[in-house]
Amino acid sequence: MRLVSALLLLSSVCLAETPQYQHGISLLHDLKYRADFTHFAYSNPFAPKGGSLTLSTTHPIRNFSGAWGMDAGPAPGLHRTNDRLFVRSADELSAVYGLLADGIALSADLKSLFIRLNPRARWHDGAPITTRDVRFSYDALASFTTAAISKAYLDSWIESFEILNDRELVIRHRDVFTHFNLLAMTTFPVKPAHYYAGRGDPYEISLEVPLGNGPYRVAGHNRDHVQYERVKDYWARDLPVNRGRHNFDRIHYEVYRDATVAREAFRKGLFDLYVERDVRYWHAANDIPALQSGRLLKDTRQVARIIGQQWSLVFNTEREMLRDPRVREALTLAYDFEWQNRVLQHDSQRRALSYFAGSTLAATGLPSEEEVALLAPFRDQIPERIFTEPFALPVSTGNGLNRAVLDRARQLLADAGWVIVDGRLKNARGQPFTLEIATQHAWAKRLLLPYIQSLGTLGIDARLRLLETVQTVRVRQQRQFDMFLSDISFVNPPMASLHYYFSSEYAGPGAGANLGGISDPAVDFLIKRAQRTPDMETASVACRALDRVLLWGFYHIPLNMPEEERFLYWDKFGRPKDDVASFGYLTDGLARVIDTWWFDDAKVGSPVGLRQ
Repeated sequence: MRLVSALLLLSSVCLAETPQYQHGISLLHDLKYRADFTHFAYSNPFAPKGGSLTLSTTHPIRNFSGAWGMDAGPAPGLHRTNDRLFVRSADELSAVYGLLADGIALSADLKSLFIRLNPRARWHDGAPITTRDVRFSYDALASFTTAAISKAYLDSWIESFEILNDRELVIRHRDVFTHFNLLAMTTFPVKPAHYYAGRGDPYEISLEVPLGNGPYRVAGHNRDHVQYERVKDYWARDLPVNRGRHNFDRIHYEVYRDATVAREAFRKGLFDLYVERDVRYWHAANDIPALQSGRLLKDTRQVARIIGQQWSLVFNTEREMLRDPRVREALTLAYDFEWQNRVLQHDSQRRALSYFAGSTLAATGLPSEEEVALLAPFRDQIPERIFTEPFALPVSTGNGLNRAVLDRARQLLADAGWVIVDGRLKNARGQPFTLEIATQHAWAKRLLLPYIQSLGTLGIDARLRLLETVQTVRVRQQRQFDMFLSDISFVNPPMASLHYYFSSEYAGPGAGANLGGISDPAVDFLIKRAQRTPDMETASVACRALDRVLLWGFYHIPLNMPEEERFLYWDKFGRPKDDVASFGYLTDGLARVIDTWWFDDAKVGSPVGLRQ
């Protein structure tokens, strides 16, 4: 029986078109880097190797499996121990190049993706990486529902996963391959089948350090510290995608549970680089002698790879009082973004007036002819203002109560049947308008309490509910909130995530990130259109039309766009001339910053120095 199956597989492959393997692929634009490229433009192929880098983390060292569990996420820096099949370039919108794989080919009908592994690819124990490892890894994802790329997601579009030989495999799509299917290959984790034979589930949370294949390996760890060492005989060191990267011999992560303690430790030179996520300290608390003398440097970087609304207040449209879009619009108008930005954020934030803010996918002005053509079949189901008005929110002076806007909000509430009675907003049945805003972030209190005060001016009895971690999971899944502070930012381009955040398929509780319960035929149509278009131009038209429908539906109160990364570092590093990482890397801000940096011997005489 096995022989018959093998012969049938062989004959099917022979009858199929012969794959024409390429070094990289993009379905949305031409590749920037040709097959003979030597390194990415944002790396320095002559960067020296050496030195010991120390960084900070807030996460205790509890897990090396790569799985996410309750309060037990992967150890910081673990991504450096394992390569992926492909790597996404940092200076292109949608291009992937071979890493574990040295070839990729897509059939003419876009239904079959051929992948060829690099014959030099090795695990750290010297064993070759084969298609058996890839197949094992695919099957292992079955129980790992919290993976960055889960088997449930892969199975939703993968019809079959076929091994041709030790180096080649083919993935058959249920429909046709899209941009985001290819990007999934850059996050799909490959595990060593021979290592886990008899060891059980590779995604079981564990402190056992697994076998890797990446540029670093774990050299030591305890609960409050993990150290990685560069693998000297790393098999992919000289690949074009790696030249000029992974330049530090050792990378240490020290655990600091409290940000204030971490800042003080950094200023004392106990670690080398710090990403500042609290704008108050960026503007007010770093005026120290080392910064004034230039021994300590500040810098920022806008990561174009992340777009959308970094923070947004989501309306639960299952709540009776929030089903009316006029009510949602009134509550949106009541949020004085300019005041909180001036008083609380040092005017550092930009408001996200689009679901794709920071990209060319954001709707601006009136819809184009192409957008109108897409929206026309739904004209009697969507707001007419989509066709006649550019979307905008009022801009206040930032000096206090915005009476004109609040008057407009009162009128919208009155039109929806809510009027002030004895100082309280009530409906025709005499029921008061009560509202609970939920968040797990203690820092958000200072942003949301002034908003609650504004709602009080409208007669709304609003309160803030601060959630613990376990509560947050339940409240989100069961939609036990009226409004919820959520991150609605996307990897650019965002087509892979649109259905998960906005489609009717995920409108039910616990189903996905569509926390507001959006269920709109026009939204569903535009999502499919954006996902299935063959080029970026037509995808952009669909995204802009989708943006308009969502914005005029007032499903969220948009707050700020993704912020630029703010970081401080001791002046001891060399940096590439073209030090830009706009679209690449799934890792944290620290990783994006230091991925192509190196220690500059001429600067090592700083007070911190190299730690050996």
